[in-house]
Amino acid sequence: MAVLLSLALVPVFVLFIYIHRKDSKNPEPISMLAKAFLFGVISVFISLTITTFFGDSEAAELDQTEAILDAFFGAAFPEEFAKLLMLWLLVRKSKYFDQPIDAIVYATCVSLGFAGLENILYLMDADDFISVGLLRGVTSVPAHFCFAVAMGYFYALAHFGEKLNFWYKLMAYFVPVTLHGIYDALLSVSDDDYFYIISIIWVIFCCLMYKKAIKRIEKLREKE
Repeated sequence: MAVLLSLALVPVFVLFIYIHRKDSKNPEPISMLAKAFLFGVISVFISLTITTFFGDSEAAELDQTEAILDAFFGAAFPEEFAKLLMLWLLVRKSKYFDQPIDAIVYATCVSLGFAGLENILYLMDADDFISVGLLRGVTSVPAHFCFAVAMGYFYALAHFGEKLNFWYKLMAYFVPVTLHGIYDALLSVSDDDYFYIISIIWVIFCCLMYKKAIKRIEKLREKE
């Protein structure tokens, strides 16, 4: 169990340390970061509750179209909604939410709480949890981190900006949903004829997403 928990949570804490250091000028209280992480854990149960309305995607074999739809409606929409709800509940009355970069810090902590519990659940259900844990540690957890950076970035623009607030609020939800949906959809396609092409597209997509996330973090750091 110790090995399983380590595989599930080490990538989470590595990214937590990374984003915490990016907020070194005026760091958030550890108590708030822990609360954000806990809210992320809670968001797993909220998203699972929402997902039940879309049926059990694992109950039967899905065709390509169904798999892509499930990537969005069975994963991206409910999961990002749950995380955004928790982010809003966390910061809406917080006196510590006073800088644009804070939105990314709190959003990523919520998302890492989600990713941590999700990782544990996946590994507990895996036949070879070591291989699954290593793979998810370099793919799924960083992906959730990037979704959260996008959410926090647009949340900050909506909260601290004076123009286009309504549109930024929408983008705080729909941009991470789009990234999440595309990420999962590319992994869901199982066409052997195009497997290598789709894999290359997925890798390029991930690299671009990671690069954009770093740029968004640095852009808001400049506003400190």
